[in-house]
Amino acid sequence: MKLATLRIDGGTVAAAAVEGGFAPLPATDVGELIAQDGWREIVAATLAGRTEGAGPALIDEATADFAPVVPRPAKVVCCGLNYSDHILEMGRELPAHPTLFAKFADTLAGAQDRIDVVGSERVDWEAELAVVVGAELRNASEQEAARAIAGYTVANDVSMRDWQHRTLQWFQGKAFDASTPIGPVLVTADEFGAAPTFRVRGYVNGQLVQEGDTATLVFGPARLLAYVSGFTTLRPGDVVLTGTPGGVGAGMKPPRYLADGDALATEIDGIGRLENIINLNSASVPAAAVHA
Repeated sequence: MKLATLRIDGGTVAAAAVEGGFAPLPATDVGELIAQDGWREIVAATLAGRTEGAGPALIDEATADFAPVVPRPAKVVCCGLNYSDHILEMGRELPAHPTLFAKFADTLAGAQDRIDVVGSERVDWEAELAVVVGAELRNASEQEAARAIAGYTVANDVSMRDWQHRTLQWFQGKAFDASTPIGPVLVTADEFGAAPTFRVRGYVNGQLVQEGDTATLVFGPARLLAYVSGFTTLRPGDVVLTGTPGGVGAGMKPPRYLADGDALATEIDGIGRLENIINLNSASVPAAAVHA
C-alpha cells in the first residue's frame, strides 16, 4: 500500500492512496490517517468503494502536488553517523549508542518543493531512509518496534554546515524551516519482508554523489525505534530519520556545497524519489512564490 499527502484546492491537504492515480481518503493527511484505529481497513473500504463507482475523482499522478507525506508529526527524531561502512572509512569506531538530534514539524517540505535557504553558505545534502511510526511505543523491544512501523519513505536531511558547526550541538544547522523534503509516498511495511534493506541514493544536478545500503546501518529501523522509545514515547505519525551514507559535500576534498539553482534528487529503490531545487536567494522571493 502506498499513501501520500497531497495539496489540493488551493493549499488544503488530504491523504490519498495510490491506485491508478491518487484516491482521496477520509483524513487530512497520512499522519492523521494512521493515528486512527483500523486505518488499513479504512483505506481498503475506500478503495473497494471506488470499484463500485463511489468516492471523489482520482487525482492524476502527473498533476499531484505533494505535501510532506507526514506534515504534522509530534516528533521528528534523526540519527547521525549510522552507516558502518562510512564510519569505518572515516577512521572512527562504531558507536555503542546512536547519535540523535531532533527537528520540528515545520522543517519538513514536500517531495518536489523548492528548498529556500536564507543565511547559510554551506548547504549540504544527506539522503536518508525515514521510518514512520504506526503504533505507540514506550520502552519497546526490537520486536515490538518492528511491528509498530507503519512504513517507509524518502527524506533528505539538508544541513546548513556553517550553522551546524558553530557549536558542538548540531540542532541549529538541522532545523531550518521547510528544508527537509520527505515523501513522496509512504510505502507500508507489509509491502516488504520482516527486516527489509534499501538502496539509498543522492544526486546533485544528475551526478550520483551518495549511495548506500541500509543493511550496513549500525542501528537498523527497529533497533533505532526501540532505543528512542526508551526515553520518549513514540506515537503514530512520528518520524525517525535513520542517517545518511558517505558522499556528503562536507566530506569531499575540497568540500562541496549546494549552489543556488542546484537540483537535488534523493531516491530509494521500492519507495520513491524526491526532486528539489535549491534556492539560496529566498530573501528576494515573494512569500506567495514559496513552494512554487
